[in-house]
Amino acid sequence: MPTFVHTEKCDGCKGGQVTACMYICPHDLMKLDVARMKAYNQEPDQCWECQCCVKACPQQAIEVRSFQDWVPMGGAVIPMRTDNSIMWTIKFRDGEVKRFKFPNRTTPVGSIDPYADKPPAGDLDSPLLFTEANQRLPVI
Repeated sequence: MPTFVHTEKCDGCKGGQVTACMYICPHDLMKLDVARMKAYNQEPDQCWECQCCVKACPQQAIEVRSFQDWVPMGGAVIPMRTDNSIMWTIKFRDGEVKRFKFPNRTTPVGSIDPYADKPPAGDLDSPLLFTEANQRLPVI
């Protein structure tokens, strides 16, 4: 289900030109109604439900209505992002609330070398892929 904005909570990121949800949306769906200074999803049918805008919203004004087989009718899933973790709040229709906290990262920023175990780059004109640098082409 697509995202929607609780207009009573949204402050338009305090009048900036680009709101947090506009900046983070990978499909450029979030827009700012400058007359009301409220964000909105301009094309809900195109929403990928990635929840990036939900996590980025400083006012927690954006929510995703979840599918009924995932969260029972009346329930909600609300992520809250901090600098080093995401807190997921699950509200069930009977009023029960559960929270789960997960780290954003498990390693320090910049500590991972993605090419550490890869061979050096080969000839750009070769039909071999980057990871196939030491292999020979089959003879047909």
